[in-house]
Amino acid sequence: MMEQILENQNRPAVLEKLYRSNKALFKRDFATLYPQLQGSPSAEFWHERLNYESEEISWGSAREIGLVVIAALFAGLLAKLPTIFNIDQDIFYPRNLGFIVLPLLTAYFGWKSNLSVGKIAFAAIALLAGLVYINAMPFAAKADTLILSCIHLVIFEGCILGFAYAGGAGFNEERRLGFLKYIADLVIMTGLILLAGALTSVITVGLFELIGFNIKDFYFDNIAVMGLAAAPILGTYLTQTNPQLVGKISPVIAKIFTPLVVVMLSAYLVAMIYSRNNPYNNREFLLMFNVLLVGVMALIFFSVAEGNKGKASGLQTWLLFTLSVLTIIVNSIALSAILFRITTGGFTANRTAVLGGNLVILANLLTVAFQLFRAATKRGDIAGVGKVIAAYLPVYFVWAIIVAFLFPLVFGVK
Repeated sequence: MMEQILENQNRPAVLEKLYRSNKALFKRDFATLYPQLQGSPSAEFWHERLNYESEEISWGSAREIGLVVIAALFAGLLAKLPTIFNIDQDIFYPRNLGFIVLPLLTAYFGWKSNLSVGKIAFAAIALLAGLVYINAMPFAAKADTLILSCIHLVIFEGCILGFAYAGGAGFNEERRLGFLKYIADLVIMTGLILLAGALTSVITVGLFELIGFNIKDFYFDNIAVMGLAAAPILGTYLTQTNPQLVGKISPVIAKIFTPLVVVMLSAYLVAMIYSRNNPYNNREFLLMFNVLLVGVMALIFFSVAEGNKGKASGLQTWLLFTLSVLTIIVNSIALSAILFRITTGGFTANRTAVLGGNLVILANLLTVAFQLFRAATKRGDIAGVGKVIAAYLPVYFVWAIIVAFLFPLVFGVK
């Protein structure tokens, strides 16, 4: 659509027709083109129109609502397959949890982005390959490679979702940033939906118990399961039709928690020096360190999510830089602990996955810290941090493929 917008930038009727044909795609592509069109009366008009934030909640068209309802019901049906066909839940859910929702979201954005037949086929084949692989591989019940494959397969599916979200333009940094922003908004919106659903469930079960009906087992085995599967789909629809609902929450959360995490990490590193427990003799440390690394990357991105719309304060930028440096130190400690375990016990699937994952994150953190330092010293802007994060996404995609598909072949499935 970008080519059509450029060709018809001075033809209002054509632009209006393009906008009405696919509002979400038009808005994303126009945002990408706006820097080079800035100054044109037509471009300024569309910029203001597309970025106007209505206080009213939009529910979209009846057709869109119908598709969302069908997708939500289908996701709920997929979640109930173990009950319907008497499948072992311990086998079904770890392998197929991501496939309950993510392919449906991929189809939704593929439809919204008007993906070509070739790109639709690519996404479908990639998802189908993952589905067949994880269910056909004869994993032992507690195989390390099974757990690793299941976790990284969700990342793989998420990257295919990003491909559909970006309209197949996977190399466009603005669209990658938009996808990351969507993920942040989706986590918040889905969390709110689940909290409201949990409260409603407790009240519903309690009310029925008051009149002598015990519906607890039926409710949570059927309605609650379907609700859990439908929540991300409803959350996606609401964030896409009403970006103003949660669009500014993630940066606010980051501004609140960044100084707290900086203080916590500083105190933790000092306390660790005097503690008898450390990542060299406590395996749980490594798990927490990796959770911390992912959390800090999310916190940094939340902080710069609005970087293209405004300037971050100098104090906030220095806090983010400090946070990235502290996290690099934590990452380095974790890496040294992993290398220590490998030299004393050899390579295993878990150790190799943690080593590779930490190296991937460390490289990303170093580039992010460099950009934050440039922004803090006024040699660059905060928007550059988001672009670095977006540009690095293919590295995570490749690593997810390696762990999900190759580790079982290299380290075995027992």
